[in-house]
Amino acid sequence: MIIKDILREFMLTPAPSGYEKEMAYLLKGYFSKFCDEVRIDRIGNCIGKINGTNPDLPKAMVFGHMDQLGFIVRKIEKDGYIQVDRLGGIPEKVLPGLNLMIRSEDGSWHPGIFGPKAHHATPAEEKYKVDLVTSLFVDIGVKTSDEVRKLGIEIGCPAIYKPSFTELTHSVISGTAVDNRGACACLVKMAEYLKGQRPQCDVYLVGTVWEEFNLRGAMMAARTIHPDIAISLDVCLAGDTKDLNSKFDDVVGNGACVQLYSFHGRGTLNGTLPHEPLYKLAKESARKTGKNLQRFAALGILTDASYIQLEGNGVACLEMGFPARYTHTPVEVCDMDDIDGLAVICAEMMRSIDDHFQISRY
Repeated sequence: MIIKDILREFMLTPAPSGYEKEMAYLLKGYFSKFCDEVRIDRIGNCIGKINGTNPDLPKAMVFGHMDQLGFIVRKIEKDGYIQVDRLGGIPEKVLPGLNLMIRSEDGSWHPGIFGPKAHHATPAEEKYKVDLVTSLFVDIGVKTSDEVRKLGIEIGCPAIYKPSFTELTHSVISGTAVDNRGACACLVKMAEYLKGQRPQCDVYLVGTVWEEFNLRGAMMAARTIHPDIAISLDVCLAGDTKDLNSKFDDVVGNGACVQLYSFHGRGTLNGTLPHEPLYKLAKESARKTGKNLQRFAALGILTDASYIQLEGNGVACLEMGFPARYTHTPVEVCDMDDIDGLAVICAEMMRSIDDHFQISRY
């Protein structure tokens, strides 16, 4: 399957945290082409299983979150303007003048915008100030709150950046929800590769919910699957922009990434240190397949692997991904070749797990 076609369809499918249904059933359709079993669990995770040739081996779970960040309707003004709060880590400085989509209670989507103050009426002291999301109003083109409610938009309805997908140069694309539809596309390619050459161990490919909200959806999938090994797929902050080239070494277009440190202390106090045998397996798989593997480490970042590693008797975890620019904005950028390279490496990792693989850390 052509990764561009998969990624475009995924990025244009709205799925804010808690409302991933459209994306879950779309992913289920793709998994059904390659997996032996596919299901959606009680909380909405989409789980595809590739049967291994030796069911006595440790079980592996490779996952990426389906949800995207967004907003929640907090108040509907009498004149029809709408106030929202953040659903996930929204960067407020990108919001004024943005196109949005708001989901009504019947599941349909309606366009809106964050209307900034007219430039001609903005005093000098406000022109360089970042407006908080709580000070902005969404305009959907109506005049009364009754018109808003006739559309089915009520308090608690979610909203997202208007979905977009734009091809830039070569294999580089830009748009909404590269984080983390890139990983979902990678899971589909992994399923395709593994169907063609089966692994020895059972492999579960999972599109998870709630990552942008509370990072717990993958944890619930792990309680269903009981994996021994888990690999998280997510974006890594690209270090090839003018503002980040002094902080990170990974580059868009230079291959997949392995994340060797993550930690987040603001209210979570959690993070992941790599399982060394899995890290060695990733390096060897990259060498065998001729794919480049970049290293990434960062403070202030967290993936849902941090919670999976604590499940059961402990799960061998590794965080992997692909470089992305301008994360959590409507114009995220990635290279599709990096995503395909990630799928090739991860598929080879799954095929390399045998009865000699070390589950314990040491």
